[in-house]
Amino acid sequence: MRIAQVAPLWECVPPKAYGGTELVVYILCEEYARRGFDVTLFAAGTSTTSAALEPIIKTPMREQNIKYPIYHELQSISKVLEKWEEFDIIHNHIGFQFLPFAGLINIPIVTTLHGAFIVKEEIEFYNSYKKNPLVSISDSQRTGAPGLNYVSTVYNGIQVEKYPFEPQYNSDKPYLAFLGRFSEEKGPHLAIKLAKETGWKLIMAGKIDIADRAFYEREVKPQIDNKQIIYIGELGHEAKCELLKGAYATVHPVTWPEPFGLVMAESMACGTPLLALKNGSIPEVISNGKTGYIENNINDLIKRVKDIEKIDRQACRKHVEKNFSAQKMADGYLSVYKKLMGQNIIDISIDSDIPASLNLGEK
Repeated sequence: MRIAQVAPLWECVPPKAYGGTELVVYILCEEYARRGFDVTLFAAGTSTTSAALEPIIKTPMREQNIKYPIYHELQSISKVLEKWEEFDIIHNHIGFQFLPFAGLINIPIVTTLHGAFIVKEEIEFYNSYKKNPLVSISDSQRTGAPGLNYVSTVYNGIQVEKYPFEPQYNSDKPYLAFLGRFSEEKGPHLAIKLAKETGWKLIMAGKIDIADRAFYEREVKPQIDNKQIIYIGELGHEAKCELLKGAYATVHPVTWPEPFGLVMAESMACGTPLLALKNGSIPEVISNGKTGYIENNINDLIKRVKDIEKIDRQACRKHVEKNFSAQKMADGYLSVYKKLMGQNIIDISIDSDIPASLNLGEK
């Protein structure tokens, strides 16, 4: 099978630090290349992959401080249009921008939705091209635009073996972790509230986008004292793992309809449970009471901090190995590819206690 993976151009593949979509694309490329498929990655030129690389721009848009991404995204689409006959299927990760051109290509194109449906104009645009096959990364993601052509839900997966597992809670230097964008919808201000009201040290890491700078300066920065509330910047993979595996819990108090939340899988892979608010995909990713605690509001979540050590860290790791591995994700998309290509769907063994949304047949 000849597979084209079309990545966003904001970050290289894999990303140097933050970049959930680019990490997912990288994992798919590596897994399919390992299985012997002919894979081509359309991405920024600094990307590193086992697939064949079609560079679109020399360096990622974020490094260039690009203000108008559509021009570079059209470059990527144009390159795919030139080469589509070399592939059996095209997997689009850049979003709705590709949809108007899908009719010019005579092979299947599947689009993974990596964001949440929160912009009216974007929802209307997708509805204008509602025949195009889409994959959601959680069942809850579909509620923002329920009438589209969803062919499957495939949860994001990680290379679990790259996340060191810590079986014990570290009582010598206890802390909570926050990892993510410093934007209002990710809830860093709520993580700080939880830490201050419970007396826990909170170590925070993540990027601050230009669009979120005003929020950060107003709501977050004044509360960072580098004693109880500590900000350590944006982290690469190894430093991220050190932060997560050493924490008692990762605080994930999102205030928006989180489409997946890769940090949750990463945290649990390290053995670290989650404290999260019930928004979007959270109940699909966290097993409430087994791999973390989910509450409807921050005040109720604060009450759960005392229960952290009731969570078995081994259960967290096993939950990710079973449900959110690279192999599981790759199997899910391979099933989608073969379905759209009119071939027989591969036989994927599904255990009875896995959530129904992991059954990768048509919804």
